[in-house]
Amino acid sequence: MSSPKKRMEKDVMALMMSDHDVTLIDDSIQKLHVIFHGPKDTPYEGGVWKIRVELPDQYPMKSPSIGFANKIYHPNIDERSGAVCLDVINQTWSPMFGLLNVFENFLPHLLRYANPSDPLNTEASNLMGKDEKKYVETVKKYVQSYATSTQVLNEQENGDAEDDDDVELSDVGSLSSDDGDDDEEKEVAGDLEL
Repeated sequence: MSSPKKRMEKDVMALMMSDHDVTLIDDSIQKLHVIFHGPKDTPYEGGVWKIRVELPDQYPMKSPSIGFANKIYHPNIDERSGAVCLDVINQTWSPMFGLLNVFENFLPHLLRYANPSDPLNTEASNLMGKDEKKYVETVKKYVQSYATSTQVLNEQENGDAEDDDDVELSDVGSLSSDDGDDDEEKEVAGDLEL
C-alpha cells in the first residue's frame, strides 16, 4: 500500500532535484506544475510552458495525466485543451518510466518529431504538410505570444485558481519504449490530456 506513495515521492523528488522548476499544487505530491522549456534547435526553442501533472493513486502502474497549460502550436497537441497525443508502435506505459522520462525524453521528442498523420490540431498538421516554412513561423509566433518566461511567471503569480475550476485531467494513454534504454529519446504513445 505504501509502495506507490514511496515511488511517487521518489519520482517527484527526482524531478524537483533536476533542472526542472516544480510547484506542488495544494501541497500534494500528486498534483504539480512543471515548467518545461522548448528543446534546442527546434522552433520551440526559447519557449516556456507550464505543464500540469496529476499522478493517480496507482502510479507508477497507471500513467500520469499531463497537459500544456499555456498555448502551443503543434500537430499532436490540442491548442484549446492542452491535450497531448504521443504516437508509437508499442502503446503501453511501463512502471519503469518516471516523471524524468516524461520531461527529459518524451516531451522533447514529441516537439522535435511531430506526427502529422495522427493530429489533435488538424490546422497545424495540414500547415506542416503544405508549407513547413509557414508552419515554423506560426510555431515561433505562438512561442512569442504565449510561451515566454515572463508570461508563465506572471500567470503563476496571479494564481492557479482560474485553471483549477474548469480543468479535468485524463490519463496519459500509454507511453512506451522499445528497449527500455532511458538514455535515448523514447517514442511515446497515448493521449495526455489537461
